[in-house]
Amino acid sequence: MMRSFLVLAIALLTGCASTETSRRADPGLTLPAMNTFAPVKAVRPSLTNSVMARDFLELTFMLENGAEMPVFTRFEGPITVAISGPDVKNLNADLSLLINRLQDEANIDISQVSDVANASIVVQPVRRDEIRRVAPTAACFVRPNVSSFAEYKRRRNDPETFWTNLQSRERMAIFLPSDVSPQEMRDCLHEEIAQALGPVNDVYRLSQSVFNDDNFHTVLTGYDMLILRAYYDPSLKSGMSEREVAARLPAILARINPMGGRATNVRRPGGTSAWNDVIERSTAPGRTRATRVRAARQAVDMAKNFGANDTRLAYSYYTLGRLLLPEAPEDALLAFLASGRIYQNRPDTAVQEAHVAMQLSAFQLSAGRPDIAIALVDQALPAVRTSQHAALLSLLLMVKSEALMLKGDTAAGTRIQTEALGWARYGFGDSSEIKARAAEIAAISPRTRSGEPS
Repeated sequence: MMRSFLVLAIALLTGCASTETSRRADPGLTLPAMNTFAPVKAVRPSLTNSVMARDFLELTFMLENGAEMPVFTRFEGPITVAISGPDVKNLNADLSLLINRLQDEANIDISQVSDVANASIVVQPVRRDEIRRVAPTAACFVRPNVSSFAEYKRRRNDPETFWTNLQSRERMAIFLPSDVSPQEMRDCLHEEIAQALGPVNDVYRLSQSVFNDDNFHTVLTGYDMLILRAYYDPSLKSGMSEREVAARLPAILARINPMGGRATNVRRPGGTSAWNDVIERSTAPGRTRATRVRAARQAVDMAKNFGANDTRLAYSYYTLGRLLLPEAPEDALLAFLASGRIYQNRPDTAVQEAHVAMQLSAFQLSAGRPDIAIALVDQALPAVRTSQHAALLSLLLMVKSEALMLKGDTAAGTRIQTEALGWARYGFGDSSEIKARAAEIAAISPRTRSGEPS
């Protein structure tokens, strides 16, 4: 976490050297074996049950496009999950870990089976270009009442496969990209399994959840498990109205989350804000950079109305910083610092703060300040390891490795680099992508710019 170092970073980064973004030649790295994460049990959120109840209703009774869900739906009875096709990129191992967590943390009667034909949820890896043909903006998706990609393509306009027509959940099919890194496949698995089981919406203001299009959280959190545990509480059942669910939520949450107190004033907040549309324009890959920068600036201006400590304002600044980085790194730095100031003042945004720390540590490395770069990385690492974000973990460790090299500590730098590359095997997958990322980090170092070997 950046707490004590962010003020120092603000003072020292004035006039910081611009970051090189071009990819240099292959650094000739030998890649170690892939690192993977051990099983973990997430920490319960420190939120009141009034907040949890409000979020539950918004996640449950609205779709991302703003459509209303007429009734509550879930699987009734035991749930089975099967992978259609051969195991790819650690998928079977990651599914097994996820199912164990759902059983333990969400108290869901769910198990993995080999019988694809009769499984409640079928997970089918398909090529990324096939997914984009039917869902151009989606990395992966889930659809009700189909069991294969071929069936989905035949029935995609069939009303029985529409979320808003569901009365209960019987069959779900999840389509993951097969030609991506193990982490991207795992991230899709977590979000789509959770949506197949429960919430059908994503809400930007949620700071501790994968049900958020900011993509900071990549595996199901303690917050998500608590929402799913409420979903499968015995006092709820498919077909209930929003009013019926709202009436039962206070007792449910008091039972499963006693530290959250008694939920009061249980009702869903208003619909999608105009800010959502603007921030989505800023992140849409099909738009020009200039269009996206204008949208990000507009998002910042609009989000200021939410409050100085709102995560949507922090995310607006972060998005603006990333867009400005290639052409205006000094302006990008100011945006990242504004984002970091918000995240560091909240108790629930350590992961988001770590993403900002990655950007700031890279600036510090580029400016020839390895000690500050290392301090920023070290304070970010615990949250990144806990959140199991291998790609971010590998990049932070690459920065630390290069900073150690810059200080002349070659032995420690080499050791950290090996660890970084092991996580990169899981986070980025493709060896050429890993080597390109390592080359980019090396390229911003004064050591490389001075002609020393990387």
